[in-house]
Amino acid sequence: MGWTRIAGIDEAGRGALFGPVVAAAVILNPKRRIVGLDDSKKLPADRRTELALRIREHAIAWAIAEIDSQRIDAWNIYQASRQAMTAALQQLTTSPDYLLIDAMELDVLIEQKSLIKGDARSVSIAAASILAKTHRDARMAEWDAVYPQYGLGRHKGYGTPDHLEALRVYGPTPLHRYSFAPVRESGCWATGATQATLPLEI
Repeated sequence: MGWTRIAGIDEAGRGALFGPVVAAAVILNPKRRIVGLDDSKKLPADRRTELALRIREHAIAWAIAEIDSQRIDAWNIYQASRQAMTAALQQLTTSPDYLLIDAMELDVLIEQKSLIKGDARSVSIAAASILAKTHRDARMAEWDAVYPQYGLGRHKGYGTPDHLEALRVYGPTPLHRYSFAPVRESGCWATGATQATLPLEI
């Protein structure tokens, strides 16, 4: 006991069909309480944005890391999520002495606790979930401008009916996750048609 620097860690985008999985690590300042922290999925987008700014301003330390779709396909999404979390942890400018992690365990020499639905049970994990979610949503808005036919700004890369229909019509982009069945089995790709030939980078 006696922990003074508790880091909450969470990820966003684990179930998406497009783009990176994003993880965040946050060490909150107990003297700078942030009112309204909750599971990012329960908060409207404007509230998440407002809270993300306050977390960045008031936290003792925070960091964000991405693992791209190619590495997700190479490793599997579970391992990619763990790698993203570990990378975010390693980027913290202050070393934590205890970790609270949303439904995951990391191979690091720091005492830790895995919490099921941790983003609803821990304000530190909630803060991490908000940073991860807002960062990933911003990335999806950037890629929406590159691949407008997929509607990434609306569904953030998840498997909504309009996203699945776009995959059927246009095939996957280089940033889709080919190891995920809806991408792998999408009509154009499954029949050998050429994948979307749009820019890889912006």
